[in-house]
Amino acid sequence: MFLLPLPAAGLFAIRRLGVKRFWSRGSFAADMTKGLVLGIYSREKEDDIPQFTSAGENFDKLVCGKLREILNISGPPLKAGKTRTFYGLHEDFPSVVVVGLGRKGAGVDDLENWHEGKENIRVAVAAGCRQVQDLEIASVEVDPCGDAQAAAEGAVLGLYEYDSLKQKKKVAVSAKLHGSGDQEAWQRGVLFASGQNLARQLMETPANEMTPTKFAELIEKNLKSASSKTEVHIRPKSWIEEQEMGSFLSVAKGSDEPPVFLEIHYRGSPDASDAPLVFVGKGITFDSGGISIKPAANMDLMRADMGGAATICSAIVTAAKLGLPLNIVGLAPLCENMPSGKANKPGDVVRAKNGKTIQVDNTDAEGRLILADALFYAHTFNPKVIIDAATLTGAMDVALGSGATGVFTNSSWLWNRLSEASVDTGDRVWRMPLFEHYTRQVVDCQLADVNNIGKYRSAGACTAAAFLREFVTHPKWAHLDIAGVMTNKDDVSCLGKGMSGRPTRTLIEFLVRFSQDSE
Repeated sequence: MFLLPLPAAGLFAIRRLGVKRFWSRGSFAADMTKGLVLGIYSREKEDDIPQFTSAGENFDKLVCGKLREILNISGPPLKAGKTRTFYGLHEDFPSVVVVGLGRKGAGVDDLENWHEGKENIRVAVAAGCRQVQDLEIASVEVDPCGDAQAAAEGAVLGLYEYDSLKQKKKVAVSAKLHGSGDQEAWQRGVLFASGQNLARQLMETPANEMTPTKFAELIEKNLKSASSKTEVHIRPKSWIEEQEMGSFLSVAKGSDEPPVFLEIHYRGSPDASDAPLVFVGKGITFDSGGISIKPAANMDLMRADMGGAATICSAIVTAAKLGLPLNIVGLAPLCENMPSGKANKPGDVVRAKNGKTIQVDNTDAEGRLILADALFYAHTFNPKVIIDAATLTGAMDVALGSGATGVFTNSSWLWNRLSEASVDTGDRVWRMPLFEHYTRQVVDCQLADVNNIGKYRSAGACTAAAFLREFVTHPKWAHLDIAGVMTNKDDVSCLGKGMSGRPTRTLIEFLVRFSQDSE
């Protein structure tokens, strides 16, 4: 990061560059009210001059070429995602952050399975906005960098901070589009990223603050404020019992926290009778493992074991805000998985809503138990597609890490739609096998119709998907195992550390494209 030294040496340096002096020693801090993030591309050839974006060129002209001049003497050309900060170039923007955008005109990278140009913009803008936040500047204008939606996503995702339970908080930075560019695309990007941030908030919140009831109430509040075309049903334990969801109830009974079956509707289609898309999300608000208890190390992360419910509900809230012409149903079985005298025991047999019996050989394989009843219930809406999302298996984390969400599906058509959406959002998916080979490993069961774990230790994500398939008859179903993408360390640089909220934007983009295909 390049910093022009401040008074008195700094005033001399700035005068030498011919930039207007507009502050005194005492008033500098008061003037640091707005930042500006501008993009610059990498060089095509070694002897080329790096090219600014259109907004960058205009600003450089406004300051008589001084931005280019100090950029040239500040160090080597900026690489993609890197930043440099300059002060005092213009009285409207006391702080200017230049960010590296990589190759100009970069498109879809088939090997990486994403749009390189869009992802470079998200990463660069996020880094630039965080520089502004570190300077405790409350407002920033952002160069659209050729794609206002990607720029908005980078800004909103990069500035997110979960600090609601802390006394000392980071400065809240308001980001807006620089210039009079594509405001519609910018606002769309804000909505996409805000949807992901809602999922991040839900996942990050401690389990004592995010119980099944509180989760349902928060989604109800967000959905009803998003659109009047919505309906929310917070189903209590008595309703779950009436529905004979014995598999779900077997997990919930171990905790004193009452279970909730959350059912949300968004009716955006002009045809009220139009069949809906159904999203189902695993909603374990804390997973101790039950009697098959987890190791103590990192068990706190299991506050986010409702990541499936968080992402599908957040995607539907965003779809409502976008006013998509679709009917969508969201289903989230919500409960805790705790050890107690009432909890499931290894070897117990429970009966699911579809009548199948399940031998519970591992109580820490509980997500599939609650999803089984929810997936079967999803068929009652005669849906166009069923998509479920769940932080289901550690095996998926081992297989793909945080690189992509694993997708198991019985429909190549549905896989292609999800894959295309993920290329655009940069939040990637990867197809996993749903072979009969894995089904045999869960239906070969001593005491019941199906076992909640596979016969062997290997291929745990695949046998979990095979288990879910036993409760699905719909020809267009996809299971998203999001265990590997649940958290972010430094893997996705436009996100800070913590819960990721992935793949919310990919689900939203899928819905947007589905609505366009329908039209």
